[in-house]
Amino acid sequence: MIIRFVVQNIYSFGESVEFNMLPRPKIRTPEGHKYSMNGFDLLKLSAMFGPNAAGKSNFFKAIGLFQKLVLGEISSTAVQEAQFKFGPSENVHQVLAMEFLQDNQPFYYAVELVDGQIQTEELYRSGLGKTTDILLFERKTLSDNQQTLTFSKEFELDEKSQLLKTILSEEFLDPTYSMFQWVSHRDNPHLKPVKTAFRWFLHTLQLIGPESNQHVLAQKLDYDPHFRKFVGVILPCFNLGLFNMEFVSKTENDASGIPESPFSPETGASTSNSKRTTGNYKIKEHQPLTLVKEHTQPLGKKLQVSQINQIGKQVNFNLHSISDGTIRLLDYLSAFYDIINQPKVYLIDEFDRSIHPSLAKELIKKFASDTQTKGQLIFTTHASDLLDQSIFRQDEVWLAEKKVSGATELYALSDFKEHNTIDIRKGYLNGRYGAVPFLSDLQDLNWHLYDLD
Repeated sequence: MIIRFVVQNIYSFGESVEFNMLPRPKIRTPEGHKYSMNGFDLLKLSAMFGPNAAGKSNFFKAIGLFQKLVLGEISSTAVQEAQFKFGPSENVHQVLAMEFLQDNQPFYYAVELVDGQIQTEELYRSGLGKTTDILLFERKTLSDNQQTLTFSKEFELDEKSQLLKTILSEEFLDPTYSMFQWVSHRDNPHLKPVKTAFRWFLHTLQLIGPESNQHVLAQKLDYDPHFRKFVGVILPCFNLGLFNMEFVSKTENDASGIPESPFSPETGASTSNSKRTTGNYKIKEHQPLTLVKEHTQPLGKKLQVSQINQIGKQVNFNLHSISDGTIRLLDYLSAFYDIINQPKVYLIDEFDRSIHPSLAKELIKKFASDTQTKGQLIFTTHASDLLDQSIFRQDEVWLAEKKVSGATELYALSDFKEHNTIDIRKGYLNGRYGAVPFLSDLQDLNWHLYDLD
């Protein structure tokens, strides 16, 4: 679960900006929107509104950048390239910090970079503002470019652990890479909390961007029978005319359509065990394919959807034959399945992209009113129809606005202390809360001046 996220000098964020999932104590409706964990409450849902170029997608991208840095997929150079362009160009302090819950344990992890090098990296077991934070590891770069590494008291007092510390200090303290993953992979009993925290970035945090990733859906359909049943139940509710989704399996040299050795690997997750290996691929015609090697036999598994025609006959389609909006909805099947059943966190950029407003609203309403969900859903949107106090608490609605300085400002609707009967959609469209486009220049534009005649 996300508790709070802090970003500074990244993309359109200048000075330190905080987003959080903390419920305001005086807001009580709608009910059932909070998770209580050992007496600590967190919101299950949040939506971010604002005009184009206000920074909503940059919020999404900043968290994705943070995740990639933690997982070792990028170096600090990529973070430096993403620095806020309207501030100073030298001695720039960039900050990414996340407070979160993993396996009901609270953690705080942060990195501070100066001119593209990691100056401070720290992981704490968070006291949630009630007790003192407990250090798990801290790495600092001193003024002479020397680096120091400090661990928990138990680790520092253990003689065997000191040997590991020496190895980490000599071999893995690269100022351009996070050391989080290296520490989490060490087999040391005092580093078990680090392993737990790392799993949040590796497995719990999930991001869905505007572009479709059909492989996630394909792999889950392939190995999870419960998910297949879920899809079979929910798919007809979308009223898309889709009857079913299934795999078509073909051997690599099958003469029925897949040419010999058609596979070109893509980047992406893969899973394996002693009998079965799975990877993401595309065949030459760019048709998404999941390559499964079971024992010694390679199989190409391709998703197809089915519809029933007017005489009751099943007709099959490849995914590239259906609309972008339909594929977007299929992307969400995996997300909603997870947050219903697991304490995962899904961030979705442009939730309403290519989806009818009524369908988008009903999906959110269904999740918001379900008191048995387990995960968090955070998304950006332009769909003002979602601004409804029967669906959202005021502290679940966030607004993004670009300041005169060019920096993005984030604030919650609850800052305005509106009554719970107010039409917040009308207030938002009338500019009551800011974060709406300023269009008077467009109204005054005489575009006939540029008539070719």
